[in-house]
Amino acid sequence: MDGYYHSPTYGMLNLSQIKNKIVGFMAEKPSERYQLVVGSDSQPKNGNGVDFITAVIVHRIGHGGIYFWKKNVHKFQMVLRNRIYEEATLSLKAAEDLLREFKGNGITKYDVEIHVDIGQNGASREMITEVVGMIKGSGFTVKTKPHAYGASKVADRHT
Repeated sequence: MDGYYHSPTYGMLNLSQIKNKIVGFMAEKPSERYQLVVGSDSQPKNGNGVDFITAVIVHRIGHGGIYFWKKNVHKFQMVLRNRIYEEATLSLKAAEDLLREFKGNGITKYDVEIHVDIGQNGASREMITEVVGMIKGSGFTVKTKPHAYGASKVADRHT
């Protein structure tokens, strides 16, 4: 999570500032349930590389949420398989960075879901077992389409 993330509500933030916003958001309504989600999506750019968006979402279950997003630009084209793996890798890195920042605050890998933009339909369906296994093997819960809103809705909005 090196560099800055964008927030529609708070503007540009570094990781420490994101932590403060997340803690503040959760402190507003401490009796509510929260879900921390990380998801990434990508979009090829007319033969000029690929834009990757990684989103960090704090969902107040049933009552909205806040999110932060970051763009990574790869200057070369990638086939779909490589893009999907890069999306998963970026999400894993962001989740690990988030956990490192929250160390000592009681948030663990089991509290973070990683959403991947793959599902039973479409060209990426044969990769489900591999990508889900990679993320589960890293100790995280993983969601695929249609339940992967972190990747397929939030991150996708900024690709």
